[in-house]
Amino acid sequence: MNDRLIQLGAMAILAGGVAAAGLLQPKMIAIADRDQLRYTDESVEGAPPIVAIGTAIGALRGLIVDYLWIKVTIQKEKGLLYEVMADSDLITKLQPRFPEVWAFHGHNLAYNISVMTNTPEERWAWVNNGISLVRERGIRYNPNDLELCKELAFWFSHKIDGLADDAHLYYKRQFAREWQLVLGVPPYDYEERKAWIKAIADAPDTLEGVYEKTPDAKAFVEELQAKLAPLGPRYEFAVDKRFLLLYGEWAARQASPYARMLGMRAMDEDAATLVGVFDSTFGNKDRQLPAAAVVSFLRKRALLDAYNMDPQLMYEFTRDTGPLDWRHPAAHALYWARRGSQLGEHRITDELEIAKIINNDRTEIQAMQALARSGLVGFDPFSGDNVTRLNDPRWIKVIDRYFDKLYAKHYDTRGAGGETFMSFHQNFMKQAVRELYRSGDVAGAQEILDRLDRLYGTGAVIPNSDYSLPIDQFVQRVTFGEYEMQPEVARSDVYSVLERGFREGLLLENEKVLKEALDFARDLTRYFREVRFNDFVNKFGEGRMKDLIGQLDESIPAVLTKVLLDTQQPLLDRLVIYRKAPEELRALVYDRVKAPLQMEYQSNKLASTGMKLEELLPEPPGIEEARRQLAERAKRRAAEAEESNRSEAQRK
Repeated sequence: MNDRLIQLGAMAILAGGVAAAGLLQPKMIAIADRDQLRYTDESVEGAPPIVAIGTAIGALRGLIVDYLWIKVTIQKEKGLLYEVMADSDLITKLQPRFPEVWAFHGHNLAYNISVMTNTPEERWAWVNNGISLVRERGIRYNPNDLELCKELAFWFSHKIDGLADDAHLYYKRQFAREWQLVLGVPPYDYEERKAWIKAIADAPDTLEGVYEKTPDAKAFVEELQAKLAPLGPRYEFAVDKRFLLLYGEWAARQASPYARMLGMRAMDEDAATLVGVFDSTFGNKDRQLPAAAVVSFLRKRALLDAYNMDPQLMYEFTRDTGPLDWRHPAAHALYWARRGSQLGEHRITDELEIAKIINNDRTEIQAMQALARSGLVGFDPFSGDNVTRLNDPRWIKVIDRYFDKLYAKHYDTRGAGGETFMSFHQNFMKQAVRELYRSGDVAGAQEILDRLDRLYGTGAVIPNSDYSLPIDQFVQRVTFGEYEMQPEVARSDVYSVLERGFREGLLLENEKVLKEALDFARDLTRYFREVRFNDFVNKFGEGRMKDLIGQLDESIPAVLTKVLLDTQQPLLDRLVIYRKAPEELRALVYDRVKAPLQMEYQSNKLASTGMKLEELLPEPPGIEEARRQLAERAKRRAAEAEESNRSEAQRK
């Protein structure tokens, strides 16, 4: 009898517990959803039956995920790359709130699988897939995870901006092309750069908001829709990345000397009609206000929807750091590292995990260093050339200020956290002294050298005389041996010396300075062309040193173009520099600078004199020969690319 009562009591307690659990479950699920604490319990569309069953029976989800992890490892070893992609996608859907899953699979795609492919195109596809997986999906599910943001930032710095991957030149070309089509070419002037990205951040969130803010935009879009309708879905107007890229390619074509000189046309009749539609709408000078409003809106939506990037943060980071160019991978590394700091740092409370914050801060300041060394981007999507990347000394003071901030931030961190940044700061600022001295900014170089002496020289805990040398001797010591150890230093020196040569040598009529600058650039190019390590060629037929030599060959017209388009210097001074430049150099840069200078001239006081820009910027003798050589070079590159594609197709 007692046993029976005990059994009945146990059953009653069990029934009550089950009922109570049922009543509490909705509230617990709501809390878990709010705080992002649970895995998905929704069936994954298209998943194999075993996954569907495991999802429905929540207790088995862990076993299913373990099974898929093992399967992915085996598939990767067998080279079943697309099967790996499919199963990795299932794992992330089953564990969307587990950041390590996204980091692992993103790294697997971008690093482990990408290097198993045979062409740069295939390799880039996998690298891009890994980045997209984390950026557009992983961080959406885990927006406040510092480590996931740091991993993504590192991939931009190491995989795309770095030199370790044999296909890094291809990555840089593809990355610059995509972001130039998405956002266009940013203005050089820092204040204009901030206003440019702010216009995108301030754009309305909806098309209806665009109509309210810019009433003419409604008629503009309706006209655009009507003209595009006959071309079918491929070219229809829509608020998406696809349509923005169509516009971006049209806009890039308008500014491309290669496209004009080669007479590039659309490949089919519909595409040719699309160009005509864009010419009559976005290209109509009388419709610039509504066109600009629509383009800013499209760019904002693409950033938010397709890239999971916040235009407001992009503006704030540009405002608070320096002139970010989003065609440069280091700008994205800085964005994700800083975003991780802002949104995820507060979640790390365990002192044992403080290294995650330090590593993320290192990634950000290293991205700034990359922008200082190569942050001025020049790229023509139709040329087939590598991306021109000039040093940007505007980042030197940014890095100096940010070091002070990081040192103070980590001063009390266990393990001498603040001091971990001192070696970086000391080495970078030594090179900044050299760079500024080479460019002719002796006062700026001396100012940094004095600061280094206060911090690490005579003012150090253990005083030394390393930074008390006369500046010319210090620069010679820093430069010695750097060229072979760090070829990037050679490029930086060439650009700095050339810039000084053009500014002082032409504007101030100092022929000696100009001659020394040109001789220095040509001699250093000759040196790198003749040294033995120029022979190294990677598996894709592209030499790492060959890239440097190519950039040194291009350095003279590239730097002269930069000087002529630098709006921080008076337009009249730049036109004087152009007029005094040797004829052969004017012929190389004329087509590059004419259009932007024409736009600038229209709003400049010089235009009120009644003179035409053609009088101040005359077409130089020999321009047709320069154009012919440029066109032949472009055709040769196109033929080489076509032959390479044909050979690859035959191998397959």
